[in-house]
Amino acid sequence: MAWVFRRRIKVIPCVHLNFSRSGVSTSIGVRGANINVGSSGVHLNTGIPGLGIYNRQRISGSNTPNSVDPTLPLPTVPMGNRSENIYSADIHEITSQGMHGIKEAILLAREQRLSLARDLSKIKFSLTVTRAKQVMSYVLLYGLIKKDILKRISDNMITRREAIRQTKEQMEASYVKFDIDFGVEQKQKYDALVTAFINLTKCRKIWDITKSHYEDRAVTRSSASTVVQRTMVHFRMKSIPEFRSNIQALYFQNANGADLYIYPSFVVMYSKSNNFALIVLNELDFQQSAVRFTETQSVPADATVIDRTWAKVNKNGSRDKRFKGNYQIPVVQYGHIKLRTATGVNEEYKFSNHVATETFGNAFRNYPNAVGLS
Repeated sequence: MAWVFRRRIKVIPCVHLNFSRSGVSTSIGVRGANINVGSSGVHLNTGIPGLGIYNRQRISGSNTPNSVDPTLPLPTVPMGNRSENIYSADIHEITSQGMHGIKEAILLAREQRLSLARDLSKIKFSLTVTRAKQVMSYVLLYGLIKKDILKRISDNMITRREAIRQTKEQMEASYVKFDIDFGVEQKQKYDALVTAFINLTKCRKIWDITKSHYEDRAVTRSSASTVVQRTMVHFRMKSIPEFRSNIQALYFQNANGADLYIYPSFVVMYSKSNNFALIVLNELDFQQSAVRFTETQSVPADATVIDRTWAKVNKNGSRDKRFKGNYQIPVVQYGHIKLRTATGVNEEYKFSNHVATETFGNAFRNYPNAVGLS
């Protein structure tokens, strides 16, 4: 059965996002005269619709001079005896090729909304003044003021109300709007992903791993060789304020950087309305696993205890009897997710429920195959 997936998404008037096997590009303009910004460069497309006459001319080379070859391995930081801060690159550096045009369009649309909001405030103030004049005319000058003046004030109010309505419509039109058309089987794959994500959000504890460092077990007498710094975060269904869509994103809160919003075909790393990055979904290296974790804090109710160790241990893992009050520590199995891209995304999370994490991992890996993004 053929799947239906819209490869051309209208973002704002005259701006479209295009998906193809060669990547993602942005089209700005109308049919017959538009500029296409993609990984192969910037092209001017002209033609006469209906006659089949078209011309494509390269304007410039790649739109991202500092882009990273997607065939190269992801950058890694050797642990050794060093600490590793786990965070993504600067938000301005990680937007995918072909998505820069759409980002600029979103920023321009935002500026338009801000300008319209200022205009709307002025019109509302003017309407308030006109309404006050009308009230004062009836209260203080009733019977003395000419009817044509009252009509002029009334017409003025009608004009301003219409201006308010039109301004609000223009503001709404300047948001990014897109709908995804799913085929039946594709919709099932996406629904499975959303269901798995909602179950993942119900984990008693979700941590953003922000730092890790190697620990010499012979010195610390600990059973753990790696110590991590973690911060509690929350996941939920949510959309960025710039978007108007028939779906919500999978929202990953980030403790030390921009939050992640995963949409059906791309990811938004969003810090604030003028500071965000757009990443094509198939560029995201998604890794999910189950890990052993020596839990020195309280064990979440949905976590699985798989072993016990001691606060101080010998080299063979047995209890070090030289330490008084040496107590047992539970070893639990947690879920672990890594998100990376060649352009600099580097995020890690741990989840108290490893089963829910595995279910989500399977659904996430299965979904891009379903829509032909892998």
